[in-house]
Amino acid sequence: MGPTYPIDERKFLCKNISMYLKCKNRFKDGKDHRYWSIVESVRTRQGVSKRQVLYLGEINDSQRASWCSALKVFDGSVKKFRQLSLFPDDKTPPIDIINPVQVRINQMQLHRPRQWGGCWLMLELWNLLELDKFWNKQLPDSRKGTKWLNVLKTLVCYRWLDPGSEWRLHRHWFKNSALADLLNEDEAIAADDTLYRCLDLLVAHKKELFKFLKNRWQILFNASYDVLLYDLTSTYFEAAPKENDRLKQFGHSRDKRKDCVQVVIALIVTPEGFPVAYEVMPGNTSDKTTLPNFLKEIKNQYGKYNRLWIMDRGIPTEETLTQMRNVGADYLVGTPRGKLKKLEKELLTKDWQQVKQQVSVKLVEVDQELYVFTRSMGRRQKEQSMRKRKLRKLWDRLNEIKNMKRLTRDELLMKLGTARKEAGKAWRLVDVTIPTQNQKINSKTFTLKLNQENLRRTRFSEGTYLLRTNLKNGEPDKLWQQYILLTEIEQAFKELKGDLNIRPIYHQKDSRIEAHILIAFLAYCLQVSLKQKAMQHAPGLTPRAILEKFKTIQMLDVHLPVTDGRILIMPRYTYPDRDLQLLIYKLKLRLPAQPPPRIEMPKN
Repeated sequence: MGPTYPIDERKFLCKNISMYLKCKNRFKDGKDHRYWSIVESVRTRQGVSKRQVLYLGEINDSQRASWCSALKVFDGSVKKFRQLSLFPDDKTPPIDIINPVQVRINQMQLHRPRQWGGCWLMLELWNLLELDKFWNKQLPDSRKGTKWLNVLKTLVCYRWLDPGSEWRLHRHWFKNSALADLLNEDEAIAADDTLYRCLDLLVAHKKELFKFLKNRWQILFNASYDVLLYDLTSTYFEAAPKENDRLKQFGHSRDKRKDCVQVVIALIVTPEGFPVAYEVMPGNTSDKTTLPNFLKEIKNQYGKYNRLWIMDRGIPTEETLTQMRNVGADYLVGTPRGKLKKLEKELLTKDWQQVKQQVSVKLVEVDQELYVFTRSMGRRQKEQSMRKRKLRKLWDRLNEIKNMKRLTRDELLMKLGTARKEAGKAWRLVDVTIPTQNQKINSKTFTLKLNQENLRRTRFSEGTYLLRTNLKNGEPDKLWQQYILLTEIEQAFKELKGDLNIRPIYHQKDSRIEAHILIAFLAYCLQVSLKQKAMQHAPGLTPRAILEKFKTIQMLDVHLPVTDGRILIMPRYTYPDRDLQLLIYKLKLRLPAQPPPRIEMPKN
């Protein structure tokens, strides 16, 4: 084992962690080789743990020119690559060696740590989907040489790894990432005006992108489109509305931000979670008006109506369902619990059929449809517990108000209003009689009583949901399992709003609002692709957990001063830990070669 050389500990000694140079001697092919690496030493209670962080490769230590290895280095003075032979400053190169360079190893420094692993993984998934093949045609380089495709990759990578505003990407994130190294670009690609101009080029190609991705999902993962999941969500803006806004409108906010204008997003995914299509609509769009247009879009895109649509309650109208039956489309939709009142007598005469442990169903056929009444004991226990807790709290509060002295009628109404808001649905389980305008508040004018009929209906419906379908021959267990697939689209919305941080939106122009959502859609496509690869090769790991592991791979610039005053700069990504090496192997990925070094004069 060769000697070790300490790095400047003012920069690399942190509490119990230090880094140092390590040289390993190896005799191979009749000659001695010296291989250099940077090792991290961590002092723990069990002792000192060492880990290789960067591998620098071989630096010549031979006196024979025929034994010396050369390195391809970009020479900044002549703007081209040259073959250089590296030697430590304590060794004299052979006389007949070409382009010898002596480096001061003991003065080595590490500069510009930046994120590499996550950026590289994003580009690998991008290549897996062959998105270059699609976007190369749609985004040719500008006359000034701007590579719009690389700008798009930057936007999508940022949205997937560390989402935020374009201003933050421009001012902070890009310089702390290794995208410039991976794309062979400079910081001009992340200029704020360049980012916004790229957004303006995207939306026109949305429908063609859907068709392209449909084929890729089929080729890569054998995706089927006979069953489609459809749902809607909304996302809000941190901006005041304007008179001429088309998309930004006030409406029912699923984010509980009634104070903000919003847009509505309708999304279609397959049962595996592959996104098929989406649409951005004004924030005041009613859910019931969105489905007919999507039926036509899917018909044009996939060539047939007769597929199964799974939707949540409140989306299809009676007219839409009739239209779907007429064109041969199948559906399985949730139904409001209010429908239970009309079917209650028939349901009471039917027997329960067990489809899964703690899940039972009853079937009722009405006209051209089949109603599936489903009861989940786990969900029932949860809803019963919530109802009892709310009702007990409400009852105690009402009795507390009843025992208050010197209470005016206006004060009573205010306190009851507050109690009703806190109680939510539990309020309908209690009948409250209040005094009229001229009556005094006493035990006769202010009374409390449980509403037994509402309580009975609540108990009957707890833990249940009603499904509606035109598949009359559908098996109960299969229908229930298909409806549960809606959790996949709920997960898609969760990831769009959580991991990909699609909200809030700061853009003002409608085209950039839609482009912002398209970028998030592309990032979600990468997320789904990684999820499918993980299910095949590394089950048990979520896409976000995998991404966090890859983020541990950083890139640094190793600066080695040369005896002639120049600096040899070696960009190197850090060596992955053992568990990450195993994950890379399981995902069938292969790390690329380290970037070529460059030699240049030091900057003043």
